[in-house]
Amino acid sequence: MNSDPTASTTTTAAGKAAELRALHVPGRPLVLPNVWDAASARAVVAAGFPVVATGSAAIAPVLGYDDNEGTPAGLVLDAVARIARAVPVPVTADMERGYGLAPAELVERLAATGAAGLNLEDTDHRTGAMADPAEQAAFLAEVRRAAGDAGVDLVINARVDSYLRHGGTPAEILADALDRGRRYLAAGADCVYPIGAAAAESIAALAAEMGGPVNVLFRPGVPPLAELAELGVARISFGHGLHAAAQAYLAAMLGEIAAGRSPYDLPAGR
Repeated sequence: MNSDPTASTTTTAAGKAAELRALHVPGRPLVLPNVWDAASARAVVAAGFPVVATGSAAIAPVLGYDDNEGTPAGLVLDAVARIARAVPVPVTADMERGYGLAPAELVERLAATGAAGLNLEDTDHRTGAMADPAEQAAFLAEVRRAAGDAGVDLVINARVDSYLRHGGTPAEILADALDRGRRYLAAGADCVYPIGAAAAESIAALAAEMGGPVNVLFRPGVPPLAELAELGVARISFGHGLHAAAQAYLAAMLGEIAAGRSPYDLPAGR
């Protein structure tokens, strides 16, 4: 029997990363209703989902900060750790572009939370512009190398912001997303996340031509979940959508209270 608790933790973490990676199957997508705290994480697990994913745009306001790396890295990591402790399934954390942490420190501190994976995006929040794709690929390669050097297995989901920030024609945006995504896969990413892609034709092209698993953000205007599976998507995220909906419902309940009415008579989902 292995009596070294550190070794046991490492084995468990490696097992969760392998489990998370194996769930990225084109045509049978991993669905991730993104969470913002331990309570929402437990609700996701209770609903039967096999993985918990955090969303930075949901966690930031919960912690009292703005998204786009406005939250101190330590607070984000503390939140991820609380979520990982609260659930038995793999957790993947939205780490924006790393919150300014060097790759080795990012890997070390994320691994300490118990997370099995992370999102890393290619927007440089110091400038608000997309990072040079070669520089971003090098950054991802450094994260992958740091994980290997530390003996840590992490599933890297490389977010591509072409559909948010490129501003070209649909064909130009698709070409940019494919170029960036392929570079990131070659650098060691496990999955590519062209956030904002919404048209079925674009999603189908991304899934068919990327050369690796593709993640799509589910939001109004995006094809239904079953159609996304048919298009070859391997992962579906909800971003901050559920948190925004929960906050809107809370605001409606508060409005009812302020008007002297019972908030419990509101129809669900209003």
